[in-house]
Amino acid sequence: MSDFKMIKEEGKVLLAVPGGKDSLSLFHILHHFLASAPIHFELGVVTIDPQVDGFEPQALESFLKKFDTPYFFEAFPIIKQAEKSMKGSSYCSFCARIKRGLMYQVARYEGYNVLALGQHLDDLAELLMMSMCHNGKIQTMEAHYINDAKDLRIIRPLVYVRERQLADFAKTTRLPIIKDSCPVCYQIPTERAHFKQWLLTEEKRTPNLYKNLLSTMKPMLDETKEGLDG
Repeated sequence: MSDFKMIKEEGKVLLAVPGGKDSLSLFHILHHFLASAPIHFELGVVTIDPQVDGFEPQALESFLKKFDTPYFFEAFPIIKQAEKSMKGSSYCSFCARIKRGLMYQVARYEGYNVLALGQHLDDLAELLMMSMCHNGKIQTMEAHYINDAKDLRIIRPLVYVRERQLADFAKTTRLPIIKDSCPVCYQIPTERAHFKQWLLTEEKRTPNLYKNLLSTMKPMLDETKEGLDG
């Protein structure tokens, strides 16, 4: 990766925390860097509530209060909106676009210039395989890019980290994980789930699989155009 700095002096970083192990682990990392990094930056957290049954993020607010971290909460009926206006795309892609738009809105209103997301190496590898197999393109999410309006940088600090490492960290630190309650993901087997299982199975035969996939993706991680956020 180039020497492009994800977090810069006097940066204002808004971290998206839906409540899973990935985003909560990243919160711990960034909060640690607030005190130990050689640069000064600010950190805030945003949660987007898609207003689906079973999503109960209340524990996040009380947890974050312990760290004296600014916390922003936005609720939006994403499934109802999808039923009205979704055309030609998967629900997951539609949901990601809506959530990202709401996060941009919060970042702009509250004066943040960086949006941090918690995707990890497994996420990038799964999207790479989906893109190659279904679209004939070598494409995945970037580690950092600038949005179309040129007023926000989006960063993914965990792109070198495996999902199982985050699961172990979350368990060790007893993070208050919020259960993923998306009815679409649980009722309909997704292509993402298929490729996740395929990669994990293949890794048993090829121990260096994710290392090799990371080498393949490295040239894409530093690009500064809008990434694949599905």
